[in-house]
Amino acid sequence: MKIKSYIHILIVCILLICACKKSYQELNRNPNAVAVASPERLLNPALYSVVQNNITRSFQINNQLAQVFVPLNEQIEIHRYIVRPNQSDPIWNAWYLEKTNFLDIYQLAAANRNATSGQSEPYMAIGNILDAWTTSLITDTWGDVPYSQANKGKDYTFTPSFDQQENIYKDIFRKLEEANTLLSGLLTAQLFTENQKQLDALYGSSATSSIELDRWRKFGNSLYLRLLMRVSAKVEPIANGKTAVQQIADMVASPITYPIFTSNAESAILRLTGENFPLRSPFAGYRDVDFSGTGSLSEFFVNTLAEAGDPRLAIWATKIDNEYKGIQSGYADGNIPARGSSYVTALKLEPLLGNIMNYAELQFILAEAALKGYIDGNPKTYYDLGVKAAVEHWGLTMPASFLTTNTEVAWLDAATLDEKMEKIMVQKYFTLFFTDFQQWFEYRRTKKPTLPIGPGVKNGGEMPSRLYYPVTVQSLNKSSYLEAVARMGADNLSTNVWWQK
Repeated sequence: MKIKSYIHILIVCILLICACKKSYQELNRNPNAVAVASPERLLNPALYSVVQNNITRSFQINNQLAQVFVPLNEQIEIHRYIVRPNQSDPIWNAWYLEKTNFLDIYQLAAANRNATSGQSEPYMAIGNILDAWTTSLITDTWGDVPYSQANKGKDYTFTPSFDQQENIYKDIFRKLEEANTLLSGLLTAQLFTENQKQLDALYGSSATSSIELDRWRKFGNSLYLRLLMRVSAKVEPIANGKTAVQQIADMVASPITYPIFTSNAESAILRLTGENFPLRSPFAGYRDVDFSGTGSLSEFFVNTLAEAGDPRLAIWATKIDNEYKGIQSGYADGNIPARGSSYVTALKLEPLLGNIMNYAELQFILAEAALKGYIDGNPKTYYDLGVKAAVEHWGLTMPASFLTTNTEVAWLDAATLDEKMEKIMVQKYFTLFFTDFQQWFEYRRTKKPTLPIGPGVKNGGEMPSRLYYPVTVQSLNKSSYLEAVARMGADNLSTNVWWQK
């Protein structure tokens, strides 16, 4: 009897445990949540997060390195080329976090491709384009970084190896090629379901319009050209079995196969919504003094615009004592200059600060390509289109004499190649205003525009070639970190990344 009783008790206990386990599973399941995120739910939040991060880091880091802004505080020294390792952590974390979402957009869409013909391909392409964009920001900032094993924490890969930048770029180009192919021939696609009542935040026309797909395709290919130009000094095959220069030539010669931006209206701009959500400006909560009162615009920035009579100066810079006045970047220790012009406070809520890549930048890429003989065409034609588009991008009218009698801006056929490159890069510099780290990246590539070096500048007077790897990466992924450093060189600001060597 006792044995039977024990058996009965055991059976009851097993049943109770199973019932409890089932109950706990039910309790842990949120009936109002989806089990797996859909691509359309990831797109806008992830895109906005990257753009928001890019704007604030441009404000804090790029604009000092590139001599847009100079702090009037001895403790803020990036304009003197002093960038500490702990300044890398928030940038690295923000980019890698959203890179996971862009990879998921692609993978989720690809998993449903057979079941949703015509619906998945756009999200696969968009995921690739945004992943390529974010990855380029990461690798251009640090060089060799985790890539093939990155973003796999759910697979318990917590110490990914660092891929060589050359291989990362090859895969970036593969993804942009695939994106172009996926979007070719698509006439319509519903990027958002009806019950979500929201649109693609970047190219948000009607939910079933083909226009947004055409513009996404042009964005992807324009980005492709930006990145091909960045590695154009390398002579090894990098895209489609071709060198970067060969691929640039093939793309520009094939506008039907590789459509690119053709007007300002097609630019990739996540237009911010000021103080209002959902695309609230990252500066909406800043006091005016926090945004524009901590320093002044640089002499190079202000004087170059003023000498050219550039209409953008009035909407970017304030006057001091009734005139525009910049201050020295890289001033000596203990020699803080008098306050000069600063940002116009209206820029805090400016929708155009959400610029990712615009039509004017593309024209300057083509102008450089034509100047160097990579493509057919007159570089002056592309340059003039770029200058006009850059001014009109800001809702302004280009002065009538800007491209003819204005010696600071007008193209001179008799100028040397170096002088022509300076013209292109000066105008490209202003086109890239507040566009993540692009001014810094382009200066590293071309050493233009020619920036004056202040007496207080450190790092041997050389523009930093990269940032330090984040402190958390150095400690939590030490083995992979040390391997990358041994391959690249010292983990310092002077080590050139692959495309600079």
